[in-house]
Amino acid sequence: MVNNNKFYSKPFIVFCWLIAAVGGLMFGYDIWDFGWIVYAKKRFAKENNYCKFDNQRVQLFTSSLYLAALVSSFFASKVCTNYGRKKTMLIASGFYLLGVVLNAAANNLIMLIVGRILLGFGVGFGNEAVPVFLSEIAPTNYRGAVNILFQLFVTIGILCANLVNFFTSKYHPWGWRLALGLAGVPALTLFVGSFVIPETPTSLIERGQLQNGRTILEKIRRTEEIHDEYNQIVHASELAHQVKNPFKKLIQPSSRPPLAIGMLMQLFQQVTGINAIMFYAPVLFQTIGFKNDASLLSSVIIGVVNVLSTLVSIKTVDKFGRRALLLQACCQMFISQTIIGIILLVNLKATGSLRHAEAVVVVVLVCLFVMSFAWSWGPLGWLIPSETFPLETRTTGFAFAVSSNMLFTFIIAQAFLSMMCHMRATIFFFFAAWILVMGLFVVFFLPETKNVPIDDMIERVWKQHWFWKKYMDCDRDVNGQRIPSQTQP
Repeated sequence: MVNNNKFYSKPFIVFCWLIAAVGGLMFGYDIWDFGWIVYAKKRFAKENNYCKFDNQRVQLFTSSLYLAALVSSFFASKVCTNYGRKKTMLIASGFYLLGVVLNAAANNLIMLIVGRILLGFGVGFGNEAVPVFLSEIAPTNYRGAVNILFQLFVTIGILCANLVNFFTSKYHPWGWRLALGLAGVPALTLFVGSFVIPETPTSLIERGQLQNGRTILEKIRRTEEIHDEYNQIVHASELAHQVKNPFKKLIQPSSRPPLAIGMLMQLFQQVTGINAIMFYAPVLFQTIGFKNDASLLSSVIIGVVNVLSTLVSIKTVDKFGRRALLLQACCQMFISQTIIGIILLVNLKATGSLRHAEAVVVVVLVCLFVMSFAWSWGPLGWLIPSETFPLETRTTGFAFAVSSNMLFTFIIAQAFLSMMCHMRATIFFFFAAWILVMGLFVVFFLPETKNVPIDDMIERVWKQHWFWKKYMDCDRDVNGQRIPSQTQP
């Protein structure tokens, strides 16, 4: 047992992980759009089962946060590199708190939209910094589990939002203001916690604070035997300093493997159909015959399944690896989406509802779908991009991953209701087809990163992969001359 006071205690280290992961709670809580949904139900609701709210204003408000997050993620990458991960999280919580105040006090549409844009800035900065912080501060053999804390808190945020909406929907006309105001709790927690947690050793060393970085590394690893890891970080930092323009470095062939995979993971995460289900679960369950309270309660059940299944990922990701979880989930999600589509196509017309037994089957299948997503593409969509970029392009490359996530989330959120109106039940076959593509992508193009040190990915992952290795020695300078390969010492 380590008693030396120079090391952080194990509870404090776990506390640091949890404080950072609260950034995911902010993101998850805000997926639900309380005030506008109340307004939409009064103004735009329709009787058609597949066209409850086919209105671009409803969809634009829902998705405006993601446009703000998309833009702000690139500014966040600069802040993350130049000022550190914890200061970026501090800024994220500040933006979010301002957005919460505006939304909770809103008395017109402009205040709601401006508040939501500020929330988007908070999400952009938080989603940039938190996964990188967790991947850099975690021990290699627990990196997957620690990083997935971010997604766990996203699922807890979604569950909290559904629970709050379930109870506050009974209190008119101020219930939605309370729901929006409660979003300030995780934001305030992250704001205060950002003053307490340490900076990552990688960020300190990258910014020239070598001794401070070594000291923090010893404290979080609880040992002085950190020479190999420290030297890896220092070498990665030296390579990073040689790169004057990270954006330019990203267009070099050697950057294509992590960049392509990071962005494709975000696309695939969205085209599973998960956000369509999570955003509009109450609408979906009303569509298949549940009443208002029952549909909200069903959303709470889905939220519980989401949280518990993410815990499964934390337990298994460093044991079975990333690829195994992704492939298993593809099979389960494909079967669930296909059967849901068949049931609705055969039994649910524009008006009327499903029989009770059929509705129950759909709810069970939705839960099976959410379950498999929650232990695979949900958390690993953030984990894999955060651990595969080399230090010289880590924050910039991850900014592209974050912005891609926001872009594809925006597209799905903006288009889903209209797609539901026009495609009806076949929308589930649309998502199922994408899931099939995702499975093939994992089989042929996604390397395993389990137990690989975060600053040793080039040698042990990309240069060993049958497809991606051909890009690793192809970089050229402005004159077309080959740039020598950068390797680990």
